[in-house]
Amino acid sequence: MSQRTTDDIEQIARQYPEEVATKGNLDHLEDLLADDYVEHGPFGEDVRGRDADVEKMREFLNAFENFEATVEDAVTEGDTVAMRVTLRGTHEGPFQGIEPTGNSIEVQNMVFTRVEDGKIAERWLQIDTLGLMEQLDAVERPSK
Repeated sequence: MSQRTTDDIEQIARQYPEEVATKGNLDHLEDLLADDYVEHGPFGEDVRGRDADVEKMREFLNAFENFEATVEDAVTEGDTVAMRVTLRGTHEGPFQGIEPTGNSIEVQNMVFTRVEDGKIAERWLQIDTLGLMEQLDAVERPSK
């Protein structure tokens, strides 16, 4: 196999937010994720394997109607792509024990994606969890 370029690596990494999260194409994960895929999630959990990731994304997409993940910036170094992604949607289903609020959300997310042999092998997600929980009326911002 030929060496992948920086553009190739970025194009593979962008498929998760653009094809899977925004378009809801969960079947695409079969081709996109490595067999031993690991996602290091923002709530302290690791998701291991394609099937577990499909289930996690299905639950997330069911919780947030009209979900969009917009890649604002991407920087590639070696086999890893760092992306700044804006997440938007409407909270219409249960999420992390929070009943649907009908609230619109817009939060920032930093994602580091490692690509190996043309597939996503590992992702690290750092979402603005405080901002998300505030928008879901689950917490109040501490006063100064």
